[in-house]
Amino acid sequence: MALEAIFVGNAIVDMVATGQDSFLTDNHIEKGAMNLIDEDRAVHLSSQMTDATTMAGGSAANSAVGFALLGGQSGYVGEVAEDSLGEDFIASVEQTGVTFLGKVTNDGLATARSMIFVTPDAVRSMNTFLGACIQMGPSHLANLPAADVYYLEGYLFDAPEGPALFAKVAEIAAQQGGKIALSLSDPWCVERHFDALSAFIEAHVSILFCNEDEVRALTGKDATDSIAALQGTLDELIITRGAEGAIIYKDGEIAEVPAMPLSEVKDTTGAGDLFAAGYLYGRARQGDARLCGEIASACAGEIICHYGARPEANLPQLIAPLQKQTA
Repeated sequence: MALEAIFVGNAIVDMVATGQDSFLTDNHIEKGAMNLIDEDRAVHLSSQMTDATTMAGGSAANSAVGFALLGGQSGYVGEVAEDSLGEDFIASVEQTGVTFLGKVTNDGLATARSMIFVTPDAVRSMNTFLGACIQMGPSHLANLPAADVYYLEGYLFDAPEGPALFAKVAEIAAQQGGKIALSLSDPWCVERHFDALSAFIEAHVSILFCNEDEVRALTGKDATDSIAALQGTLDELIITRGAEGAIIYKDGEIAEVPAMPLSEVKDTTGAGDLFAAGYLYGRARQGDARLCGEIASACAGEIICHYGARPEANLPQLIAPLQKQTA
């Protein structure tokens, strides 16, 4: 079985609720960041979420689902526990058309979950209990099928065997002739693992996804100068810029695309994940830098206009006008 893209990441059940800045301050939550927490704090914060929407999540899983809903053939590798949340996670991704290639463990670590508080300015602050995810490693990749693209999320470096897992994916991609795509995840992730991530990018990554803060953490430069610094290392560099859209370097071409919100922005959870899904779907259909970016921006523009990281609109219908313009 060959797939267009295989996404590897932390399998996390997202719990999304609204919250005020004062709530973040009172609970010592760093705004706009992914805060790693233990199980006791997870229980405490979840008890504060009276209006939570719950769904399968995690960055790479969100991208795998978006890719499948666009019409692509995607697989997902992650670890869940043999518990009700784990069962719900697998069912949730499979019903969208994603092939679950991950692992179910019964060693006592619960399925991961992330309490996401969205402030009125649409900024999301994530509080993540990694649970079973911390056991992710090379053993999860046994008998991994061939794919055109193997997508990794930077957060995986926080797992004890994360670097070894990255190395194994690079080995498999080289054997199968696939390309490595990497999301930097957040600037703190880059700072935590700067040397290892930098070396991995230089040696193995063809397609790099990041926002302005993340690429600055990697290169010390702004978006334009980062493209100049990295274009000798990467085939494709995608830098998202929030309301200012994105700048894309692909096959020697540079394109800027605008943000495309469908309506009022409510929640930025999953915006980068769906941007990556749309971009990878566009390139799988032989799109140039601009078309890939516009498809990506349209997908992200749908996600940010409602709560949660699952599309509510029909994505193929949403992007059809863009594809017709270049047909």
